[in-house]
Amino acid sequence: MLMIATVLRARPFNLLVRNHATWRNVVVHTPTAQRFFPGDLVRIWYSGAMTQSLPPQITAIRIQRVCPGNRC
Repeated sequence: MLMIATVLRARPFNLLVRNHATWRNVVVHTPTAQRFFPGDLVRIWYSGAMTQSLPPQITAIRIQRVCPGNRC
């Protein structure tokens, strides 16, 4: 599945993003989290599995920066 989102927070192994389809926050687990910064618009590919926790959590297969920090 594909999610378009804005990065809200980056930590060493996860991102907190706002999903543009639902406007809900999602935790994204990825070893490449430190490459991204708050405000980045990203595409996230994941298996479709999402936890029922609040906020929900996914594990990214691939993440691509579309626009850096609100500069679209």
